[in-house]
Order: sequence, then C-alpha cells, then structure tokens
Amino acid sequence: MEAIPFLANPNAKLGPLYIVPGDEPFLKRQVMRALVKRALGADADTQSISTYIGDKATFAEVFDDLETVPFFDPKRVVLVENGDPFVTKYRGELQKKLAHLPATGLLMLDVKTWAANTNLAKMIDNAATIVCKAPPSNRMPGWCSEWCASQYQKQLPTPAASLLVDLVGPEMGLLDQELIKLSIYVGAKAKIDITDVDKLVGNNRAADTWKIFDAIAVGNVKGALAILDRLFDQGEEPMRMLGAFSMQLRRLTQATRLAAQGMSLGMALAQSGVPPFATDGAIKQVQYLGRRRLDRLYDWLLQINMDLRGGSALPARTLFERFLLRLARKNEPVH
Repeated sequence: MEAIPFLANPNAKLGPLYIVPGDEPFLKRQVMRALVKRALGADADTQSISTYIGDKATFAEVFDDLETVPFFDPKRVVLVENGDPFVTKYRGELQKKLAHLPATGLLMLDVKTWAANTNLAKMIDNAATIVCKAPPSNRMPGWCSEWCASQYQKQLPTPAASLLVDLVGPEMGLLDQELIKLSIYVGAKAKIDITDVDKLVGNNRAADTWKIFDAIAVGNVKGALAILDRLFDQGEEPMRMLGAFSMQLRRLTQATRLAAQGMSLGMALAQSGVPPFATDGAIKQVQYLGRRRLDRLYDWLLQINMDLRGGSALPARTLFERFLLRLARKNEPVH
C-alpha cells in the first residue's frame, strides 16, 4: 500500500506488524505517527513506545520488549529504525515469528528497501507494507491541496498549490511547513489564495533569485555569488532555493519557446508569468543565456535536484555555485 492512501484512511483495522520502506522521510514520520496514534490513542504514553537501531538491535531484545504486556496502554509499540540490517540478519527468525505475534504489540520496521519477491515479504499482507515514496512532481500540487484540506482545513486551489511547489520545490516536509504557516497567515479565511502564497512564500525568495539572475545577465558573477552566499548564511533551505530558481528559469525557457513561434519576447514573458516590472531584466537574462543554454536548463535543473538529494557528495553551496557559474559562462560547451 502507498503511504498517502493509508494516511487518508484513519479507521483501517490495525495489525500487529508494519513494514515501512521508502526514502521520503516526511511520509515515514506521518505513517509512524499515525500507527502510534491508532495503537495508543491521541494521548499516547511514551513509556509504551520503544525504539531500536537496526544494526545494533538483537532479535531477542526486540521481541522480549514487544511481548511485554503494557500496564496503562492497549498495546506496546516497538520501532526498529534503519531496520535493513535487522531484517537481513534475522530474516529466518522473523518468518517463524510471524504467526505468533502478540495481540498486545505493534512492531514497525523502518527500512530503505523491501523486496516483494522474498519469502518474508510474501508472508506479510500487502496492507501491512506502507511504501513511503513521494508522488511525481506533476502530482505534487494535488497532494498539497488534499493535505491542506485534511490537515489544516483550508482550501488550496490548484494555481496556489502549483505556485507553492514552484517556489518551495517538491520536498514534502518543506511544503508542509509552508502550509502550516499559510494556514495561520490566512486566519479565519477558508481558502489560501495564490496572492497569499506569493506574499508569504514567494516575495523575498523570488526577489533574491531575480537579483541573482539580473547580476548574471550583466556579467556580475561576483555579485550573483555574493547573494547566494548571503542566502546560505541566513540558513535558507537548498530545496526552497532550487524551487525559486526553477520557477524563474522555467519562465525564461517557456518565453523563449513562445518567442520562437513568432510572439514578441515581451508578450511571451508576460504570458509565462513574468510580472511587468521585471520584464526589462528578464529580456536581458534571456539575451545573455541564449537559446542553446535555455534549451538545456531542464536537464541542468534535474541534475542539481538529484545531486542535492544525495547524488553528489559535494556540499549544497558548492553545487549551487557550480550551477551559477555554468549559467554565467558565456561559452558553455555543448556535451
């Protein structure tokens, strides 16, 4: 089962064992929190929850704990974090134990991977395997709208959700933080409008991003890197920064394609979402970057996204500096 439909069904029957594979930490936290709530209630006693680390835990201690009857709660909850080594080491013991799991216990195994073709996986109900994987980027605005309605009781129309994802990036934990702030910001209003997102989330970040690209467009690479350094020094989240970069560069790319079809560049920029006061700067940015680099921006954005998510050992600051230097280099070689 996928994590999102699992979270949307709070009344599902609770089993004694759950496997929680995947690489989306926000969803994992939500799933484990939901399981604990279903097992122990909203006011859970933390004394009934035990946590073990997968490469240090032994089978005996985990199951001795799981089988200990709780005094004040209906169940005893045991979580094995980073449980891949635990599963690998005790696979045989787990298979033998599955038919004898205590009704008073709830075991959660937090793992990175879970191969469905193993004997152990085949013995576990599909509903007890909660896969925590982020939706594709094109479905992220829809998730934002649904999550905002279910968690914060606010409507988030598609245009506002799309702008939020553009600004923040497809990082579920960061998006949730912004939704919390937006729901507080709008107060008694039932709906979060695109103007709310732009004002609370977008203005400062978009303005700084615009200054970076304006500096590049006039050859002031040192100034662009200085703004980037200031953002990092202020603690700006790299994925939020990438969201703002992506939004601006996608606008320039879309405008360039519209202009190639015969539309004036000014009108193409307006249709792509560039505000009137920024048109002159955007024209300079398009002219500086040129068609060849603009055509390759999507690939470059995808690469830095993957690198920031663990595809590179380099620090985030270095990755952004290299990205800006690639944009600023007048004669970028074709690969």
